[in-house]
Amino acid sequence: MLRDSERLLAVNFGYLSLLAVLLPLRSPIPTVTLALNAAILASFPLLAYADSFRHGRMLGVIRDWYPFPLMLLSYREMGWFAQPHLAHRLETLWVGWDRALLAGGLRAVVESLGPVLPALLEISYALVYVLGPFSVAMLFVYGRRKRSDEFLFVFLLAVLLAYWQFPFWPSEPPRTVFPGADMPAYQSIFRRFNGWYLGGQGIHTSVFPSAHVSAAFGAAFGMLRLLPERRWVGRLLLVLAVLIATATVYGRYHYFADAAAGFAMAVAAAGISEIRSRVLASTARREKSMGWYRPSAHSASRSS
Repeated sequence: MLRDSERLLAVNFGYLSLLAVLLPLRSPIPTVTLALNAAILASFPLLAYADSFRHGRMLGVIRDWYPFPLMLLSYREMGWFAQPHLAHRLETLWVGWDRALLAGGLRAVVESLGPVLPALLEISYALVYVLGPFSVAMLFVYGRRKRSDEFLFVFLLAVLLAYWQFPFWPSEPPRTVFPGADMPAYQSIFRRFNGWYLGGQGIHTSVFPSAHVSAAFGAAFGMLRLLPERRWVGRLLLVLAVLIATATVYGRYHYFADAAAGFAMAVAAAGISEIRSRVLASTARREKSMGWYRPSAHSASRSS
């Protein structure tokens, strides 16, 4: 049986395949996208069947970690769908809000301790790529591996809600649309690393909403709810999420509008996950009272 996170990823790759057909893309992008996504979609039931057939631990562990490379693939595919945009109307609107925020005190607060806080923001920004794997690793460490699917559902939904909107908000980051303007006063090795990495791995579809912010808060909200026995993990992730959101604006990687929208996507994902959990729990109680109850993967994960 497919896990909820796998069903969500199946919806995602189906959506990406639809975009490949509908958007005006140069050859051979549509063909490659459709073929690649078909293989990914076929892998979910194959892994699920093999896992149930073998009754071993290894395939289950693989399924716990499989979503992370697929999330990176989704990001790359969104980059393939980038459309030309030259007007920069959205960016011109958003940068005005940023300048008011930066001049209103954000820059002064960040730079109040010299290069210390700017460097901390850059380090936090770079750490966003490991927050999901770190969270799953903590579930393993504290013996709560069965909750990984529920965490992955929250985390992936937060990220994918951002990804899915990229084609509808074509935009570029402020550091490229307004080069040299509003830049941080301090240039650290950590900032150079982020610039180098984004220069080679970034996409040009959209910066709205910020997937960095949605991923960071999605991980924090997920772990606060799913690992309440070790609240330091969720609290640490929440602090990092705030630092990452600040870094996106101060470092000119994103506009404030992107960060706010990314936070909204994480809140929406956490809310959807909570409602879903309550509905499933209510259904399980009703079925149990009627003698129909069979423990689901979700109920098992919440009890361990």
